[in-house]
Amino acid sequence: MGPSRPNDQRPKSAGDPDDVLAIHRLKFRYLRALDTKLWDDFADTMIPEATATYSEYLQFESRDAFLTFMRNTLGPHVITEHRCDHPEVDVNGDRAKGIWYLSDTVLIPENNMLLRGAAFYTDDYIRCEDGQWRISHTGYQRTYEVVLSLSDLPSLRLTANRWGLIQQASGVEAVERDPRDHPGASERPEPERTGVDEEYPGPDERAVG
Repeated sequence: MGPSRPNDQRPKSAGDPDDVLAIHRLKFRYLRALDTKLWDDFADTMIPEATATYSEYLQFESRDAFLTFMRNTLGPHVITEHRCDHPEVDVNGDRAKGIWYLSDTVLIPENNMLLRGAAFYTDDYIRCEDGQWRISHTGYQRTYEVVLSLSDLPSLRLTANRWGLIQQASGVEAVERDPRDHPGASERPEPERTGVDEEYPGPDERAVG
């Protein structure tokens, strides 16, 4: 037998740098759009049939269902920070899989709540007809999650927030913002403040991403 010849028609390998880089950029754009609440950009990172699974409580069978939940849950009253690293991306032709290490923070000043956690994302990706990679499935499993009451951190002050709530010494106060940025935000009712147990959201209301 002679030496084997390269097969130019074979699917791209897991190490194809262009595809791996494109998927990295896709994931980073997903995180940026999520934390800045750019919902049109966020939707564009997924195919319409995309699914998401975060627990037995949070499962979504379409991009629209997932997007509606995110818009309703992570409104301007919720500040989020999602960071992903340690990517493990495997490409097989026009499909790919990825595992990412997530570290996230959720701050809800109105509810006096701070959440910190970590998880491993597992994603499926597909190359679409326009040549762009998009997410076809996403979800994660927590490695840990902790919730703190901001009343336990008397020195904490929220001194900058693009969505218009600032933590002052006297409590959470609204600051002036162009009303065109968030129409209707000023009409939100003032939440009742009880104990941290009542303020902590149940499984269906936790911030995910």
